[in-house]
Amino acid sequence: MKKKSALFLGLMFAANLCAAELKIGFVNVPKVLEKAPQAESAKKRLEKEFSPRDKALVSQQKEIQSLEEKMAKDAAVMSESERRNLEKDLAGKQREAKRAQQEFSEDFNMRRNEELGKLQRRIVEVIRALAKDDGYDLLLTDGVIFAADQLDVTAQVQKRLTSVSE
Repeated sequence: MKKKSALFLGLMFAANLCAAELKIGFVNVPKVLEKAPQAESAKKRLEKEFSPRDKALVSQQKEIQSLEEKMAKDAAVMSESERRNLEKDLAGKQREAKRAQQEFSEDFNMRRNEELGKLQRRIVEVIRALAKDDGYDLLLTDGVIFAADQLDVTAQVQKRLTSVSE
């Protein structure tokens, strides 16, 4: 029994020595994503790319609202055929606007995901480079419940991202 205890204590002591030699760090990726200059650049690219379509959608909505107001205001004095034509026109414009809004949302989400994926890949590259350059044995990201401040290398990753911004 004493041999097993001694062996166990010896293994624990050896494990502690090995662990003491390891260089371990933690990166808060959501924080990096939030503050990365590349994220701001991506946001501006998306705004520039989708701004014309967004303005067109707003214009469509104003046109529909104007037709709805005309219908509410003038329906009583319109002939039956005028009212039917206006209702038909309004329904067609609403369908077209709904379809355009769906396409816009799908396209925007797809492009946003592309930009986010590109940024995430860049962040992983920077984290790997930091780990190699600074001699880390292990760098952790998501799923960490606690990391001591001295293990947190998030600021270093952010600094490197800033120095290599697009």
